[in-house]
Amino acid sequence: MKALLQRVSEARVTVADEVVGEIGPGLLVLLGLDKGDDLASAKRLLDKVLAYRVFADDQGRMNRSVSDTGGGVLLVSQFTLSADTARGLRPSFSSAMAPDDAKALFGQVLTSLKAKHSPVAAGVFGADMQVSLTNDGPVTFLLES
Repeated sequence: MKALLQRVSEARVTVADEVVGEIGPGLLVLLGLDKGDDLASAKRLLDKVLAYRVFADDQGRMNRSVSDTGGGVLLVSQFTLSADTARGLRPSFSSAMAPDDAKALFGQVLTSLKAKHSPVAAGVFGADMQVSLTNDGPVTFLLES
């Protein structure tokens, strides 16, 4: 499981020209689910995402988390994070979780996130999404479980 975190001043997801999720300052989290991932590992990664210190404190150091700041979290499924790019010029998705299983797990992760944090928004699993963001910094981290 991979979570690509981007500290944003704003982010939004649209599907068919309709905004389905948006946040102001906070984190855009692109989530890639791999075969063998489960809810227990997802919850551990989610706890890390919410506690990860990527926001500035009063001295300008990255010592505050999205939970500390009360910023938003925009969760977007992105199976391409599961790609194996080690060989050739075409990515392999053989390690990605099957779509039906990934959809169920993504839904559980979103429910857990909403229970632990607010505000939360999300993309639509499996949809052709357009993601717009203003990366603040830029600050981007890849977390893996």
